[in-house]
Amino acid sequence: MDARTLNELAKYDTPTVCNVIELFDVRPRNTGYMDGSIRAVFPELPPMVGYALTATFRSMAPPRSGDVYSSLSDQTEKFADLPGAPIMVFQDLDEPTTSATFGEVMCTIYKSFGSAGLITSGAGRDIDQVRALKYPVFTNGTICSHGYCHMPHLNVSVTVGGIAVDPGSLLHGDINGVTTIPEDIASEVPDACRELMEAEQVVLDYCKSGDISPKGLAEARQECGRMIESLAKRLRRK
Repeated sequence: MDARTLNELAKYDTPTVCNVIELFDVRPRNTGYMDGSIRAVFPELPPMVGYALTATFRSMAPPRSGDVYSSLSDQTEKFADLPGAPIMVFQDLDEPTTSATFGEVMCTIYKSFGSAGLITSGAGRDIDQVRALKYPVFTNGTICSHGYCHMPHLNVSVTVGGIAVDPGSLLHGDINGVTTIPEDIASEVPDACRELMEAEQVVLDYCKSGDISPKGLAEARQECGRMIESLAKRLRRK
């Protein structure tokens, strides 16, 4: 994966990326993407693409040692180990969530060191200030206090939004949600997204033509389906 491919991936919305992953037939269609508990806090921002840097999070009780700020230093040191922009991914271990995983200071640090965004199964705060940073964050809600926030484990497999996220997983997220992208097909996804959108445009253009009929719609959908099936066969052969 190179920077050009990551930039190309960022041109497409997450549902289109998910549709293309289905065409490769490399995983079941109901796996690999986060459920509705994870929502974009700033839906107006463009797609976020990057590699997971993972951590667990607690805030119900004080840590046995260390604090959240020492963990931040450990995290930023690991940024250079990733092949692209880091996306911070936190599994909040408290049940129920006690306080916010992130705020203005954390997000400012992460963005300054090149992070592309943040995802937490818990909550966030300082929403107006983080919005001003134009830093994408995805949460399960908002809570006004940080409690006894600390990160017990860094760079471990975590469960967020109903799926396992491993350190270094390639992620794509926007207003629609967050999906993982299998690394072995990632370089082919952008071109396939473009072809898929061209196929769907056949139906969209027909519906906007002003001269429509059930028969004409059926023909447009048939042409769209033919183009998608041809694309899928090529992708699966690869």
